[in-house]
Amino acid sequence: MKECGTILNDKEMSRTLERLAVEVIERRGDNETLAIIGIQRRGADLAERLKKLLDERLGRKVPLGKLDINLYRDDWTTNLELAPTINCSEIGFDIEGASIVLVDDVLFSGRTIRAALEAILDYGRPQRVELLVMVDRGNRELPIQADYVGKKVSTSGKQHVNVLVTERDQEDRVCLVEE
Repeated sequence: MKECGTILNDKEMSRTLERLAVEVIERRGDNETLAIIGIQRRGADLAERLKKLLDERLGRKVPLGKLDINLYRDDWTTNLELAPTINCSEIGFDIEGASIVLVDDVLFSGRTIRAALEAILDYGRPQRVELLVMVDRGNRELPIQADYVGKKVSTSGKQHVNVLVTERDQEDRVCLVEE
């Protein structure tokens, strides 16, 4: 794979996350049951950043959870060479009746989000679940759309979008990669 170019640099990523936080506040800021769940791994990293922004602006602590969806995926059994990488789910608040903002880095086929919704329901029944993604690259296989989108990018089947975060990659950047 060779890199085709930067879609968002570190400053643009930061501004985008700040804008997304404002959008969440405009839509759900008055809701005391607001909670955030990040999909492991980079979605969880972005969710932690979003939580800090919301905590500052709302003047209260917004509950944060991390969700591992690997065992809920519908594709891990089809590739017998790769065993799923298991992370841990950490949800230390009551999901029942919560207004959840589910956070992921890239929305593509919709299968990760389908798996996440199934996993969330194992913890309880939220009042609502809204989806926030840093990048929506289109090409959906399932009827799933994000409520909050940092950047929309049209991609071909031979392209990938990588969201790099300092916590894991020592830099913040969104880049388009071509096979």
